[in-house]
Amino acid sequence: MASEGILLGMGNPLLDISSVVDDDFLKKYDIKLNNAILAEDKHLPMYEEMASKGNAEYIAGGATQNSIRVAQWMLQIPGATSYMGSIGKDKFGEEMKKNSTDAGVNVHYYEDEAAPTGTCAVCVVGGERSVLPDGLLIDLVAFVPREGLLALHKVFNGTPRSLIANLSAANCYKSEHLKRPENWKLGTTSISFSLLLHSTLCLVFGHMSCLVSPLQLNPFFIETVEKAKYFYIAGFFLTVSPESIMLVAEHAAANNKVFMMNLSAPFICEFFKDVQENALPYMDYVFGNETEARTFARVRGWETENVEEIALKISQSHKASGAHKRITVITQGADPVVVAEDGKVKLFPVILLPKEKLVDTNGAGDAFVGGFLSQLVQEKPIEDCVKAGCYAANVIIQRSGCSYPEKPDFN
Repeated sequence: MASEGILLGMGNPLLDISSVVDDDFLKKYDIKLNNAILAEDKHLPMYEEMASKGNAEYIAGGATQNSIRVAQWMLQIPGATSYMGSIGKDKFGEEMKKNSTDAGVNVHYYEDEAAPTGTCAVCVVGGERSVLPDGLLIDLVAFVPREGLLALHKVFNGTPRSLIANLSAANCYKSEHLKRPENWKLGTTSISFSLLLHSTLCLVFGHMSCLVSPLQLNPFFIETVEKAKYFYIAGFFLTVSPESIMLVAEHAAANNKVFMMNLSAPFICEFFKDVQENALPYMDYVFGNETEARTFARVRGWETENVEEIALKISQSHKASGAHKRITVITQGADPVVVAEDGKVKLFPVILLPKEKLVDTNGAGDAFVGGFLSQLVQEKPIEDCVKAGCYAANVIIQRSGCSYPEKPDFN
């Protein structure tokens, strides 16, 4: 049975601001429908204008936060999940807090004094949407200069789009926030993120831009890690503090705990191959999608693009500890989920959806992870974890943004 504080997420919080706009609004800010771009100076006033509209809706987003909210929704246990990240000291930051708290998530944000809260404007015209990330819809580290930021291609309502990252306050997390006594003192009920309450079972890391090496970690961090039984770290964190990842990985291996990571993005597999390779032996679960899996294989010289073969090969790669077998979980959009374990590959069908019911595919991967983790922390079998992930993703893609009904209908 899941308990309070069972799941902690850390990542890049972004406030999605959705509003119905007209053609004049699009022309005013030079916005094209079914497109996603980096917010330029000319776009900055639009956030306030959209917020002033009576029809504006808010969602506490960012990939990790999406997954945490979905897991909380699936668990339906007050305070079962927690989340940390960086926001600005502004009204959008306050809205982020309110939205997350209303979703049942215990949030404890670092509040940056200078940078504004990361935001994502969602402009809706006659059912068509255009997205301008002032942050980014996924946890993405800007590892090249602003003028050369990495462009990623995803599918939005069936239309190719290009994203360029600028995370604003989400990119400004400070290690001092982790060191504050009120954040790390075990057993203090006033602490808003519940990993410090009861027996925390799952510690989740997303990408942070400014974290610390093991030598800088507060001693309470070690004590908290010792209480955790499951660790999930997004691959983006490899760009931030690989030393901290290895500290957690080695602790998990030495104490018979479960350590999990996500491939997260093709550029992680390609440009951060060495640090990813260092962590791989400690991974008990490896998550990813088919594009990331193929990139992972290509940069390692594996002469195959077959996702099932790649998943199996990842699962059979060297492990630092024999306490747990490695399980690889690869999603493939509308195609079956690939799960490789014990030298075998299993395929799990997703819930197919008529095209006319498809609203927004963005957030489907976040929802899958959230659903999966909601069952994993309850020690359910892998079949139930995948089923929950598929269910959550199916619900989310029938709605605008990463949102969901009041209660899940999942057994």
